[in-house]
Amino acid sequence: MEDKRFAILIDTDNISSKYIAAIMDEMTKHGIVTYRRAYGDWTSTHAKGWKTKLMENSITPMQQFSNTVGKNATDSTLIIDAMDILYTGNVDGFCIVSSDGDFTRLAIRLRESGMAVVGMGEEKTPRSFRTACSQFTVLENLIDEEDEALQDDAKTTSSKTSGKGAKSKKSSARSAAGDKESASISKEVIESAIINIITENENKDKKTGLGEIGSRLLNKYPDFDVRNYGYSLLSRFLEEIPTLKLVKNNTRLNVELAANRETEEEVTDYIKTLLREQGRNGIRVNELSNSVHQKYTRFKPKNYGYSQFTKFLQAIPGLELYGDVNAREVRLAEEM
Repeated sequence: MEDKRFAILIDTDNISSKYIAAIMDEMTKHGIVTYRRAYGDWTSTHAKGWKTKLMENSITPMQQFSNTVGKNATDSTLIIDAMDILYTGNVDGFCIVSSDGDFTRLAIRLRESGMAVVGMGEEKTPRSFRTACSQFTVLENLIDEEDEALQDDAKTTSSKTSGKGAKSKKSSARSAAGDKESASISKEVIESAIINIITENENKDKKTGLGEIGSRLLNKYPDFDVRNYGYSLLSRFLEEIPTLKLVKNNTRLNVELAANRETEEEVTDYIKTLLREQGRNGIRVNELSNSVHQKYTRFKPKNYGYSQFTKFLQAIPGLELYGDVNAREVRLAEEM
């Protein structure tokens, strides 16, 4: 199968030059890079760190003077070039490297034309641009922590940072770590999405492979990357989710729900105990649901094949649901 051809367009105004080698290496996973262009004002001091990097990676610098203060002319030039390249028909996709949300509409337009759009940007990149891409990669994940530490040490030695400055730097690092955690999709959301995928496949009597999980998560969350959570392998990431289990079938690795009948019986017994305590009065379904989730924090009806908690209750022998649809109540049948 022939490799896809990509045009890589870099907005140097919003990206550090330290990522360039990692960016080019990451693109080898997607295909062949035929267009290599970096946009910026190369007469400015900001672009100084980029010049050597461009030569080392055979990237063409595209000069754009800052004609108006406060206006980013680089964005306009990059967008115009992207559309020119699109109409040549010489590429199968684009890699847009920027942390600027202004490229959101460009990514959408390229995808509408059937192009694959790989986005790369720093943690500060707005979600609007991330989700507009076919796939988005956080650049901080592409550089080893050890390499970053060495770079930080070199900067510290050369600049002779004061104690106050060092304290400020540590504070900024903690803030950046917090921003990274909040910017990434929560593991709970990812877990729920995986459970939905497995449930859908089980309804079709189909096994769920590890590869399918990875591709479908990327289709839904273009910026999903296990490196955001401290893992290098998707399988390791999934192993840490208690509701899932990995099962090897010859050379294929499948993902299944880890919920078992013993756990379901335990939850069922707990529900019946609560209902006995209520006697003839019964209890509202939403109140019962809250009690169950407080005791079994990882309980999800979907783990047992039910779309709703109400459906889970209806499958328990000896229970009866009654009352208004918007305020359903449940009680033991023998208590009526």
